[in-house]
Amino acid sequence: MALAVLRSRALAGLAAPEVTVEVHLASGLPSFTLVGLPDTEVKEARDRVRAAIQNCGFEFPQRRITVNLAPADLPKESGRFDLPIALGILIASGQVKAPDLDTHEFVGELALSGELRAVRGTLAMCAAIRHEAGPRYDAEHDTEHGTAHKAARAFVLPLASAPEAALIEGMSILPAKNLLQVCAHLAGREPLAPFAVPPAPTLAHYPDLAEVKGQAQAKRALEVAAAGGHSILMSGPPGAGKSMLAQRLPGLLPPMTSAEALESAAVHSLAGSFKLAHWNQRPFRAPHHSASSAALVGGGGTPRPGEISLAHNGTLFLDELPEFQRGVLEALREPLETGQINIARAARRAEFPARFQLVAAMNPCPCGWLGHPAGKCRCTPDQVARYRGKLSGPLLDRIDLMLDVPAVAEAELSARGDGESSATVRNRVTAARAVQIERQGKPNARLSPDEVDRHARPDEAGAQLLKQAMARLALTARAYHRILKVARSIADLAGIEQISSAHVAEAIHYRRGLAD
Repeated sequence: MALAVLRSRALAGLAAPEVTVEVHLASGLPSFTLVGLPDTEVKEARDRVRAAIQNCGFEFPQRRITVNLAPADLPKESGRFDLPIALGILIASGQVKAPDLDTHEFVGELALSGELRAVRGTLAMCAAIRHEAGPRYDAEHDTEHGTAHKAARAFVLPLASAPEAALIEGMSILPAKNLLQVCAHLAGREPLAPFAVPPAPTLAHYPDLAEVKGQAQAKRALEVAAAGGHSILMSGPPGAGKSMLAQRLPGLLPPMTSAEALESAAVHSLAGSFKLAHWNQRPFRAPHHSASSAALVGGGGTPRPGEISLAHNGTLFLDELPEFQRGVLEALREPLETGQINIARAARRAEFPARFQLVAAMNPCPCGWLGHPAGKCRCTPDQVARYRGKLSGPLLDRIDLMLDVPAVAEAELSARGDGESSATVRNRVTAARAVQIERQGKPNARLSPDEVDRHARPDEAGAQLLKQAMARLALTARAYHRILKVARSIADLAGIEQISSAHVAEAIHYRRGLAD
């Protein structure tokens, strides 16, 4: 047979559309042509495939070889198509018999020796295969109703990628070390053993909140932020503990659900940064302030997820916030509202999830010592105004809590650590978050204006207090709703259904810094 047709997968954001790999051998001068919108990495497969086939003891056909990657209008990138291209050449030339070819899908980058190397995006590809197979039914259901569901194709991939792929239930994962093992499997001589080793349960380890000395108000604000999924901005002198507090936020958040863990793992898989040891742990991303807009929100000729997507279902910590470029910070405004990022390029469009919890830190002035009891600050009012002016009003308006983090006194530093541990605070946060999920199906920070009216309406005294704050602090409509969301979280932590004036007052206190 001079034609072989195999199935593989491309990547388009978190989607993994099916790609048909067609290999045709014809008479004529020896040549190797790749068509179907391949990028440079895919075109280089010609040399990798030729060397791998020869080093595995097969004969590379001296014929006119045409490889088509369909659909033709879908860009193809990376070396994941090496394996199906090599198999197609061997099958089309008659060197390998493969009667059950259509029941498999193949991905894998080939080394020159024929070894298979791991590919990124395995989790997204497995999820797509499983989704396209449709719901699973048991044999009794099929017999009773006479329905035959589409079985998911077996997924042949490099051994190094198998543990990641096994996170998707209901998949037939067939890992292979090299090209020869795949050929022996297709020929029916040595079938590949299915990989069904579940990921070992990992105990999430986060820095403990008890290690932070003093800062009772900041700890309380961090607990409120964790309970409702709110963003927070801390301002204070160097060494006050802002970074320590931010690093401890993931340890206060509720344990990840299976769906959240899979979403986060899929994003990291696309970026090639997924590690099984981090499975089921809240991401914590802390990019340097020199990061570009594309690094933060994602981008590139082939769109890749940025830091905000890698922090999905976790924490994004931006230290020295005013030092970031203005355009980089402004790019955060839409994801903070929508929880996703849409990247558009001339030929490519991609959508990535970005439901992260923003924790930002800054100094009160360029030198950092404004308001310090020692009177170290020598910044002029104009310098302070320019420094704070780097943060736009629309961006600050999207931050729920803002607080001052003062320097820690020597007496507090030398005192024995007797503060609450992260586990104790996390229990309260988990209970409050469970109430929110049962009441509205989402954390308070993600409530829509209509849902705020239904679930976060204060009592008469609280409404009157909020009305006075709106007038005196000149708050926006967005700030009005965000105060109510924070007040809702404070009430949930206290186990109270009705939002009172005390809850509203605390929420306004956390908001006052945004209006200064």
